[in-house]
Amino acid sequence: MKYQAFLIKYAEIGIKGKNRHLFEEALVRQMKIALKPCEGDFAIHRTYGRVFVECLSDYDYEEVTDALQHVFGISGICPVVELPVIPIDELREETARYMKEAYPYEKQTFKVHARRMNKEYPVESMEVNAELGNAILEACPNLSVDVHDPDIMVNVEIREKIYLYSIILPGPGGLPVGVGGKAMLLLSGGIDSPVAGYMIAKRGVKLDAVYYNAPPYTSERALQKVVDLASQVAAYTGPIWLHNINFTEIQLYIYEKCPHDELTIIMRRFMMRIAERLAKEAECLGLITGESIGQVASQTLTALGVTNEVCTLPVFRPLIGFDKEEIIKVSKKIGTYETSILPYEDCCTIFVAKHPVTKPKLDVIKRHERNLEEKIDEMVERAIATDEIMIVDKNGARIIKEREGTLQV
Repeated sequence: MKYQAFLIKYAEIGIKGKNRHLFEEALVRQMKIALKPCEGDFAIHRTYGRVFVECLSDYDYEEVTDALQHVFGISGICPVVELPVIPIDELREETARYMKEAYPYEKQTFKVHARRMNKEYPVESMEVNAELGNAILEACPNLSVDVHDPDIMVNVEIREKIYLYSIILPGPGGLPVGVGGKAMLLLSGGIDSPVAGYMIAKRGVKLDAVYYNAPPYTSERALQKVVDLASQVAAYTGPIWLHNINFTEIQLYIYEKCPHDELTIIMRRFMMRIAERLAKEAECLGLITGESIGQVASQTLTALGVTNEVCTLPVFRPLIGFDKEEIIKVSKKIGTYETSILPYEDCCTIFVAKHPVTKPKLDVIKRHERNLEEKIDEMVERAIATDEIMIVDKNGARIIKEREGTLQV
């Protein structure tokens, strides 16, 4: 079947009132970005309640539909046969030809649903339904009518052209990336944080990300794993600026000066401090983590409250009420699961106490953090100076800022 265009449906954007055009424009921008690597020439235009992708040359159907299925804001992708505004007799012939080619053998039921947006068309919608339904029955003996629960919904939209379609491929839904501002994702090599980034991006938020490595305790393969995860998320979000921070010196200092049952909490507090500083420099409006209540000792409500205390920006935790199976289900859907379970440790897993505190007291944590006062500010500055910035997209990463130095531990 040769489709000349794709009709793009959206859901939530349709209820945006006077701001609706801003969301539609953002959706079109993201679609152009998604289609840019695809073979072929495309033109995108908007009409009321609809966006159309016109295919101006040969193209790869699978490549194009896959690209569009990664654009937040799209609820449905409809491959359409595009016709000029033709008389009803010719439309009967074209519809019958389409149905014979699309559904040649299997016994199925159908219903015709016509929308006459072009009121100059001389045949009303109900009559179009009847005429085209009769044409399909005459041409396709394997098909029968069911107006209540059909297997096939044959849609006909009569506008400046006539659009004929019966397939609706699911889109990811949500809102176009960029309409919700920007936030900084704390990205590890685990299952949770890539899913958290995906879910916040689905609400229209552009992502930057920060990864904490701890050489020599973590390897280059661990860093590559995180780059790969960022690349898989970027297939939905567009390019992500990934900050790669050397955290070894700070971790070892905390290990030396603080009670071991508080290592994770104090470490997380310094991660959040650094992430917030990077976020403010990048004009991000919040931080994103993959934490879920009770999943590990550092994710109890008490522990999360102590971690939050160091932040002035809001901290978004989209997985907060999810259990692990629910998180894994999303990670498999977006393609990050197999990468996340590769056995390369990150800095969050190399200095874990045997019996970490689950109900830390803020005043106690602050008192123990005073053990770090002699050197910690300098260490934070040195860690930030190691920031290696990469732009990561679905095809990989390129470094745009080299490290200024290597920490000696």
